[in-house]
Amino acid sequence: MGRLIRGLDADERRAERREQLLDTALDLFAANGYINTTIEQICTTAFIGTKSFYEVFENRESCYLALLQRTSERLEADMMAVAQKGVGNEKQAVPSLIAAFAHALVDDPRVAKVTFGIAAGISETVERQRRANRRWAAAFLEGIWDRYDEVPVRDPADQRMRHAVAIGLVGGLFDLISDWLLDANLKSPTQLEALIDDMTTFYIVVRRGLGT
Repeated sequence: MGRLIRGLDADERRAERREQLLDTALDLFAANGYINTTIEQICTTAFIGTKSFYEVFENRESCYLALLQRTSERLEADMMAVAQKGVGNEKQAVPSLIAAFAHALVDDPRVAKVTFGIAAGISETVERQRRANRRWAAAFLEGIWDRYDEVPVRDPADQRMRHAVAIGLVGGLFDLISDWLLDANLKSPTQLEALIDDMTTFYIVVRRGLGT
């Protein structure tokens, strides 16, 4: 067993440094943007040496990608927790899901900026992660629909069509948030409620288009 420092072994200290770097990167990326944030700035602000940075991340892009993945994992966990508590029919359950989705992405202004403000155009790898996140969200929606649809969708053509609609719906929900963020006061509960209402209405319209 390796030497313990502050009661932590080497792997635990590495994991702690990783989280500290990600927390600092979240602050700096949100404040300065991806392009204007350097590895040196992240390390200096986090009080962690660049050598330790490269023990955790290959480069700045991999740090940003890890931050995006961490945000996605937390969002997914929040959504799953709300879905498991869902009661009643779809009309009763969906508003809570959409509210959880919106709050997870906009309650912390840093998360909103890093997820929506700078994610596009960084690299193909980051774009693939963004698309993977949307596919997860689409699959999540399809799972919700499976729960509430009276007739299961079994025809492959219908399944592909429904998946395409789910991808489009997720993209539309993200775009509603992105558009809202341009002029929003993130501290205004009223504005956030209006966003959630718009997202819920959009969801309902798309679902009606599927014949529900």
